[in-house]
Amino acid sequence: MYLPSLFAESQPEELRRIIREHPLGTMVTNTVSGLEANHLPFVLDDSRRVPGILLAHVARTNTIWREVRDGDPVLVVFRGAQGYISPNWYLSKQETHRHVPTWNYEVVHVHGRIGIHDSEPFVRGVVGRLTRQQEKSLHVPWKMGDAPPDYLAEELTHIVGLEIEITRLEGKRKLSQNREPRDFASTVGALEKCGNLELAEAMRRVRPEGA
Repeated sequence: MYLPSLFAESQPEELRRIIREHPLGTMVTNTVSGLEANHLPFVLDDSRRVPGILLAHVARTNTIWREVRDGDPVLVVFRGAQGYISPNWYLSKQETHRHVPTWNYEVVHVHGRIGIHDSEPFVRGVVGRLTRQQEKSLHVPWKMGDAPPDYLAEELTHIVGLEIEITRLEGKRKLSQNREPRDFASTVGALEKCGNLELAEAMRRVRPEGA
């Protein structure tokens, strides 16, 4: 990843936040057929070791779990807040007109080594953790126990578990840090008016005072 120092994010808590708030990752693997990308929801578990592990599952009919071997290197990409930035939003544009469009975004690259777990207890555990992660904010959370046991057991036979041991985290937050304060502030305001509150908040996080 192209990573100018101004946009590099190395704070572990920020990288973990982006992963947890945007759990749908793009897992890139190098198979005999070439590069392959799979889009999967992940659970980040950093309670046992640092920097942690990623847990997910794939459909049994997805051949990727047969095309990789335990220990193979993988890359998982998580994209956080993002959006288009118009040059018209810069106050200084009216003076110089020397601005062009750009795109602001947050992204985390997780490098690791994959492990395949084709066992019912592991898969059940992954589904349980993923379910709790996604349901906890809902007014009436769904639980695995809500489904008939025989139905749930049958469904679990159709998926295979993945465990990725994280070896390196790499983060980038390109959020107009290179802009002068007035242009930065006016961009945040424009994003709010457009309804992209997440990106506006992400920008405030890198410049709490807008300076």
